[in-house]
Amino acid sequence: MTDEEYVDVDRELGFEPAVSDNTVFGNIGRAPKTPRKHRGGLRRRVASFAVLVGALTTVGGGYALLAPSSGADDTASSSADVAKGRQLFETSCITCHGANLQGVTGRGPTLVGVGSAAVYFQVSTGRMPAPSQGAVNLRKDPEFNEAETLQLGAYVQSIGGGPQVPAPGTDLRASGAAVANGGELFRLNCASCHGATAHGAPLSAGKIAPALDKATDAQIYTAMITGPENMPVFSNNQITPEQKREIIGYVDYLRASKDPGGAGIGRLGPVSEGIVIWTVGIGALMVTILWIGAKS
Repeated sequence: MTDEEYVDVDRELGFEPAVSDNTVFGNIGRAPKTPRKHRGGLRRRVASFAVLVGALTTVGGGYALLAPSSGADDTASSSADVAKGRQLFETSCITCHGANLQGVTGRGPTLVGVGSAAVYFQVSTGRMPAPSQGAVNLRKDPEFNEAETLQLGAYVQSIGGGPQVPAPGTDLRASGAAVANGGELFRLNCASCHGATAHGAPLSAGKIAPALDKATDAQIYTAMITGPENMPVFSNNQITPEQKREIIGYVDYLRASKDPGGAGIGRLGPVSEGIVIWTVGIGALMVTILWIGAKS
């Protein structure tokens, strides 16, 4: 019997085939069809993923282009500089700051994240290596020359990252009319600690804000972006790089200013001059009185 005859017999007996003949025989050799609902859901998921990736790429790229940098200009350091800096670090710094810059309890803080800028300020001003732990490290003659200081910074930068020292030769000082704006910025942000004439002033708990008369442009700049000791960090969001240059220009103006009328006495104004006059005058008067008494 043929297939059609078997089907007719089943129907005469009241049985319906479980699968129609078209399904059984018509689909032989054909690939099963994908449900439209499944294919539509897959397309939606792919489209959503593509939109998400595009949005993240756009936001990340826009932030990288528009967000200001928190440190100084990047400085290219050769592998030789890093290797030499590592030798210097292992000779002079590892005892207090640890083999991996992690710091040593009771000896020295971690250097992870401080960057080459902090290294430059501390080492070039002679504050590091520190002779002992204390409330403040005073400026002294540095133990490393300029090249060695930059090499130390390059090594610390390569391991821990952080704000970078400006490239050698970078102009860090504004001039001309911008110096007046630097004076306003200095009086607003710096004079409360360093004094109106940048000669320094005492702080609480035995700490001091040092005088700036011996500080170089690079030392002032790196101090502003790293915040050594009690000094706050002035990021580029607070004081822009151009404003930092204006402040440095004003500090240089204070250092270069002369006192044609006589001794400046710290350039602190009539109060300090009055104290000196009274002290010297009264002292001279007492000496005169004693001399007259002795003669009589």
